[in-house]
Amino acid sequence: MFDITGVLRRPIYSRGIRKSARLVLPLLYKGSGVVCPCCDRSFRRFIHRYGWDQLCPGCLSLSRHRLLWLYLRDETDLLRRPQAVLHFAPEEAIEEWLRAAPLRYVRADLHPRAPDVTKADITATPFDDEEFDVVLCNHVLEHVVEDQKAMAELYRVLKPAGRLYMLQPVRWRSGDTYEDPSATAPAERRRLFGQRDHVRIYGRDIIDRLETAGFEVTLERPFRRISRDRIELHGLVDEPIFVCRRRPL
Repeated sequence: MFDITGVLRRPIYSRGIRKSARLVLPLLYKGSGVVCPCCDRSFRRFIHRYGWDQLCPGCLSLSRHRLLWLYLRDETDLLRRPQAVLHFAPEEAIEEWLRAAPLRYVRADLHPRAPDVTKADITATPFDDEEFDVVLCNHVLEHVVEDQKAMAELYRVLKPAGRLYMLQPVRWRSGDTYEDPSATAPAERRRLFGQRDHVRIYGRDIIDRLETAGFEVTLERPFRRISRDRIELHGLVDEPIFVCRRRPL
């Protein structure tokens, strides 16, 4: 028998598998032990991945998606006033809320999964200078070979008072980002960087890279402001949110 819960313990890009999972998993995990703030549904429990991450059986949000959504919803003005928002590689569990909000909401991806998603290379986008008030870009740059070009492009499309909200996997105990341009085979990249389509593991110098692109960087820690009961209820993980504001060049 096909083990769909086993498949979902690793990154899944197949639309077919994700669609099937949304139909099957809510039945398998029916209950009231946890609540997903992204889809506002209750389940017996979340699906554990990698020993620390937790996947929602309903909307397939991960721990970081739920943390980001709670932060954007409760601690920013994103939903409180009309503004232009660009969302790179949009997370399905979050984009549904943003599409319903009074925003000019633009989704972009190198490999669009829907006709209304703009095809865009993050290192050379089709958008105008200073076009967006907010950019969302989460767990993207570790996939991009020319990441500093991508950071400069994110700076370019933001308005002077704009903000980039970003999550990134970072090895905080390491000062320097680890890269090996000779590693191009998926198996080698998985061995070196933890995933077949990653090209680096960031160290603390990711902040220097963002500052070189022109950003002022603040690390927000919303996890540490949430009660233990809510952390367990929503299946959250402690991951900093990079809040990057344009610094005049």
